[in-house]
Amino acid sequence: MTTDNIMRGVVIKGSRRVAIQDYAIPVPGVGEVLLEMQASGLCGSDLRAIYRPENPKSEGAEGYRGVIAGHEPCGKIVAIGQNVSPEWKVNDRVVVYHIHGCGSCRECRAGRFISCHSETGREAYGWQRNGGHSDYILTSAADLVRLLEPLSYIDGSVIACGLGTAYAATLRAQISGLDTVLVTGMGPVGLGAALLAQKEGANVYGLEVDPARRQAAEELGIYTLDGASPKVKETIIELTGGYGPSVVIDCSGHPSARLTGLEVAREWARIVFVGEGGSVTFDVSPLVIHKSLTIYGSWVCSISQMESLVENLVKWKLFPEKVVSHVFSVHEAEKAYALFDSGKSGKVIIASEEEAKRWKESK
Repeated sequence: MTTDNIMRGVVIKGSRRVAIQDYAIPVPGVGEVLLEMQASGLCGSDLRAIYRPENPKSEGAEGYRGVIAGHEPCGKIVAIGQNVSPEWKVNDRVVVYHIHGCGSCRECRAGRFISCHSETGREAYGWQRNGGHSDYILTSAADLVRLLEPLSYIDGSVIACGLGTAYAATLRAQISGLDTVLVTGMGPVGLGAALLAQKEGANVYGLEVDPARRQAAEELGIYTLDGASPKVKETIIELTGGYGPSVVIDCSGHPSARLTGLEVAREWARIVFVGEGGSVTFDVSPLVIHKSLTIYGSWVCSISQMESLVENLVKWKLFPEKVVSHVFSVHEAEKAYALFDSGKSGKVIIASEEEAKRWKESK
């Protein structure tokens, strides 16, 4: 809701506190567009780096500058600045790629804004520039990805970071119908990775210690094992015909899950570490060298990969809002973050009244 050119925006204060503040609705300048926000997701990195710490750091890629939070924005164009490509028009539905790069370095020229080398030109929405937990967001037209029908705005918000991250991991692992895939950690990113791997033709298993998250995964058609079971490794080996998975994607960031993945992986398997934080300690020779494992680190997809993800989702008829468990309005941001921080939810979204109503009626 806006009044007299004033909009609301959510700022994270650290120590599990958020505030809702008033801002002037921005006017797009050269190369910019103004979006009316429709959906903006909460991400685990927001919790880990901004919401939970007493004093979130202010420098570097995860430095938070006290801007409007939310780096998973999706909305529609309502105003266009000068020198914007005529391909973009008012009312176009768009996803915002959540990193704005300098546009000049080698990584930016390859579309990998996440790896931009510039210390001053690289800015993440919701971290160093205003993000999507608001009524409007000002974006660079270069950061837009068209949201194709019949995908919803909430679908687009899930794509903007979480599912884009999962998609990058499946691409790094080069998953195909020849693979058996183990995904450890059935949070929003893990659910996304498992659903995408299934669409790519793989036989997929999940691993999760939390009963509610196991149930959520099962309801989405992902056979999920109890990560706390003392016989879980033997079960995984048995389910995979005595060989172990050919691909392991860790979305948990937990040392024991990472180690389990390495231990059960078959010879010549591909391991992808996606879950942030934590560590893992293992004996390199028997687990990696002698098994000829390939270990990848994977962060976020490129903007061109996000475009292909949108196209594939339409082709596959896969609608990622199915991983969403709760939708809140901007003024309910405190409740939204507290729930997401509890670990007792799926994906949590802050949405417009219209999009929240559509989502609730579709359940």
